[in-house]
Amino acid sequence: MPKRILQGTVTSDKNEQTVTVLVERRFTHPVLKKTIRKSKKYRAHDANNQFKVGDTVRIEECAPISKTKRWTVVTEASA
Repeated sequence: MPKRILQGTVTSDKNEQTVTVLVERRFTHPVLKKTIRKSKKYRAHDANNQFKVGDTVRIEECAPISKTKRWTVVTEASA
């Protein structure tokens, strides 16, 4: 099964080797037919502490690294 890859914005880099990434998804409401924006925060592993708040990054699913980390930062997303 392929690993999921999501794109989002770094909202926090205060923890060592960890960044918090806000991922937003858009979908059409089934009844109202209106576009809805939902967001979710993921904690991702950043081994070199190279990503800062505001960076757009891609994160990939991985085996659990800690209690809350199940994602790892792959690359900085191209604009």
